Amino acid sequence: MIEVDIPGYGILKLEHLVLDHNGTLAMDGILVPGVKACLVKLAQDLQVHVITADTFGKARAQLEGIPCQLSILAQDDQDIGKLAYIKELDPNRCVCIGNGRNDCLMLQRAALGIAVILSEGAAVQTLQAADVVCTGIVPALELLSNPLRLTATLRS
Repeated sequence: MIEVDIPGYGILKLEHLVLDHNGTLAMDGILVPGVKACLVKLAQDLQVHVITADTFGKARAQLEGIPCQLSILAQDDQDIGKLAYIKELDPNRCVCIGNGRNDCLMLQRAALGIAVILSEGAAVQTLQAADVVCTGIVPALELLSNPLRLTATLRS
């Protein structure tokens, strides 16, 4: 678990890291450099979950060696599927990271929602639903390894 007390924001007690795959962890189905090492490190403190439609069909192979739960979603109503997934885990214990319109609901409902902007871009609704926006996945993951960065961004 990662616990951080953010003045004016509250105490985060995070147990689950829930991530989108394409556009978040990967570009064109291939993991962004540095992601694997970050996820392996974070898996020591958080249960890592990757939920995806697996558009490129490469998620399972790309995540090999990373201690995580992979869930492949149906093509329809992915936003609702992702929200239902974190509700099963307890959204108050989840940090969610994504970029697409189908990530908006889970970022909005999670204890901590992080939107990332990679080459694929990010949906405006998702940016507005997030607590934090990062311009790369590795910096987003490093926020969790260095929680004082979260404090610096979110305190009031």
